[in-house]
Amino acid sequence: MTPAIRFLKHIGAEFKVHTYECNVSDDFGKHCAHQLGMEEAKVFKTLLLQHEKQTITAIIPVSMRLNLKASAKAVHLKQVTMMLPADAERLTGYKVGGISPFAQKKASKTLLDESALTQTSILVSGGKRGVSVEISPQDILTLLDASVANISE
Repeated sequence: MTPAIRFLKHIGAEFKVHTYECNVSDDFGKHCAHQLGMEEAKVFKTLLLQHEKQTITAIIPVSMRLNLKASAKAVHLKQVTMMLPADAERLTGYKVGGISPFAQKKASKTLLDESALTQTSILVSGGKRGVSVEISPQDILTLLDASVANISE
């Protein structure tokens, strides 16, 4: 059981675990959608951004690209950059392709793309490649004290 799933169980969140065979080395989110037969608009990826020593977690649909300028604006910064994969793994405690927004080693400001609000539930990584959790966007906002912003393109 991953730290993300332990966290969700511990707080009594409503969620469903989905597992699938993960045999790719990139584009993990699209692979997840294909393996589970889900629309890409319902499957979200977790990306880590940084500005100096500040870390931001961005959650966007796997079919979209992150808009760095919009992300920076949403957290009241002039600019942000993508975090290097090794740094993201060190800060979250998860491997790339399995980085969950839940139960990261170091908490960070979280942005959820506004498109999530058009779905009753979305899939995010469960903390391991091949494991996703289905949860309502409203629960993500509440559990992570996240903000909603238009951060994808």
